[in-house]
Amino acid sequence: MNLTCMAAVDDKTIVRNYFNSTGFDRWHRIYGDGEVNKVQLDIRKGHQQTVDTVLDWLQQDDNLPLLSICDAGCGVGSLSLPLAAAGAKVFASDLSEKMVEEAKARAEATLSSTQNLTFAVQDLEALQGLFHTVICLDVLIHYPQEKMAEMIAHLCSLAESRLIFSFAPKTLAYSLLKKIGEFFPWPE
Repeated sequence: MNLTCMAAVDDKTIVRNYFNSTGFDRWHRIYGDGEVNKVQLDIRKGHQQTVDTVLDWLQQDDNLPLLSICDAGCGVGSLSLPLAAAGAKVFASDLSEKMVEEAKARAEATLSSTQNLTFAVQDLEALQGLFHTVICLDVLIHYPQEKMAEMIAHLCSLAESRLIFSFAPKTLAYSLLKKIGEFFPWPE
């Protein structure tokens, strides 16, 4: 059996389990409206700035109702919902069932119609179809670096016009800060 493949599957299982439990609670809080600590607030503001920038880029063409967009790794819908509200046909997927459930709940609570919004619990590697634009924000860091070129090539194969993604390389400093963060509880 191919050990590299097993490691990737194990990595996905770890990520899926994390985002369906502790990770969901943490990121739901960060991407929500409640009170958070300073680090979480910085993450929230940075993510919102990225979402706002992408929305601005897409709105500049003044054709959102004509576009099909894949939000690969949609999380709680921070980008999918405003895109759908602007009229784009959005396919929003995430590895985490809990994230997709939350995104659906937010859509039902905030959008007048969800007719142009489709949700799926799906891994990036399982995505299929063609979309005008494929967007993958703050997701690739959770995949093994040795698979990055393959993942980006796959996302490119789904995009008819453009791929927009954010990427933070997994460096020693990042890994160290993440490990240190695991020692400190997040506020409830």
